[in-house]
Amino acid sequence: MDLPTFNAAPAAEVTPALLTCCDVPSWAGAVVDNRPYADVGSLVATADAAARRLTPADVDRALAAHPRIGERAHREGAEAGWSRQEQSGVAGDAGTRQSLAEANRAYEERFGRVFLIRAAGRDAEDILGELARRLQNDDATERAETVDNLRQIALLRLGTAS
Repeated sequence: MDLPTFNAAPAAEVTPALLTCCDVPSWAGAVVDNRPYADVGSLVATADAAARRLTPADVDRALAAHPRIGERAHREGAEAGWSRQEQSGVAGDAGTRQSLAEANRAYEERFGRVFLIRAAGRDAEDILGELARRLQNDDATERAETVDNLRQIALLRLGTAS
């Protein structure tokens, strides 16, 4: 959808598309409510600012829409397609998949939530390194990194969707 169409479309039409970028109604609402945008940069700036204000409940909701790193999305639709595309470099061999599964399990035991990283452009080794590094974070630091990665994913998808 181009910017003039996005600006003119009813909220009921653009909100579902935004929710595939980041499944947080307050984020999508902020992006919709600030229309019309003069240019794509203004749209991205608003989306960026709204993503930086995600609450813990928003993060939990958004994480529920993301598969574990190294696993295939179980849902259908644009969001699942993006997840598959973003994680396309992560596949690796059986040993790598096992390492990812073990690291995901350790992360979930430590933080009580799924590990999230902007996977686009990263390979399995890079992600395993980030997983190991982030396992050393305290909860507040890790929550901030998770929010930042949600923001990066939303903006990446928004650019693809616009």
